[in-house]
Amino acid sequence: QVQLAESGGGSVQAGGSLTLSCSISGHLFTSYCVGWFRQAPGKERERTATIDTFGRYAYGDFVAGRATISLTNGKRTLLLNMNSLQNSDTALYYCAARRGSVCPGAFSEYDTWGQGTQVTVSS
Repeated sequence: QVQLAESGGGSVQAGGSLTLSCSISGHLFTSYCVGWFRQAPGKERERTATIDTFGRYAYGDFVAGRATISLTNGKRTLLLNMNSLQNSDTALYYCAARRGSVCPGAFSEYDTWGQGTQVTVSS
């Protein structure tokens, strides 16, 4: 059973950078998709970035050019580097995983979630 635990959230000034980390324990699926979703108050959970078994990336339009996802440490750590942070990036960020090498954009397609880490961007 895969378990996910996020860390690295916090408060940051607009224009700053942040790295979120997701510790992956248990046996990651042979064919997988892992990634980051975020949820702001009153809004639906949305894909920020995902990566699949073949190393294919997908990013939400709202982070275009500002985020990089990477799976490191023998597939035990999932990182999300974000820069040029904006107030609108304020949200609870979740790590997610699913079986299969397709990475859907819909959060409902993912069955394994971490508890989330809060990111607050202020001017």
